[in-house]
Amino acid sequence: MAVYLLLAMIFVPIVEIALFIKVGGYVGLWPTIGIVILTAMAGTTLLRHQGLATLGRVRESLERGLLPVTELFDGLCLLLAGAFLLTPGFFTDALGLLLFVPAVRAVLAHLLKNRLDVSGPGGPMGGAGNSEKEGGTVIEGEFKDITPDKD
Repeated sequence: MAVYLLLAMIFVPIVEIALFIKVGGYVGLWPTIGIVILTAMAGTTLLRHQGLATLGRVRESLERGLLPVTELFDGLCLLLAGAFLLTPGFFTDALGLLLFVPAVRAVLAHLLKNRLDVSGPGGPMGGAGNSEKEGGTVIEGEFKDITPDKD
């Protein structure tokens, strides 16, 4: 995981610099700076609106007694989206805008869930597991020995 982070820290600035040069060559310096400022402002506005809506969904789930996993993941994605949009650059802006799309977040959640699911006797959260896999059905209950004595 650390290798991926290191590669991203090297790769992303190089891509951003290349994109600044390309976009600046097409539209000029001031429009490029204006686009960067505009995306930062749009990012804060989107983050405020969608973030508050996500917070409301988290609260509703908690009031119903449910664990708001999807809502918390959406909140994390929105936080990352806001950070990407506030970071100057076109590549990070594209990533940030993608994270604001609910369908993209759903795909990411599905991919992450598939990667994190662990199948084993304890299931994804550990514990005793399913005894049917280990040799039969277990029926719990009380019993009384009624076999006659041989004495």
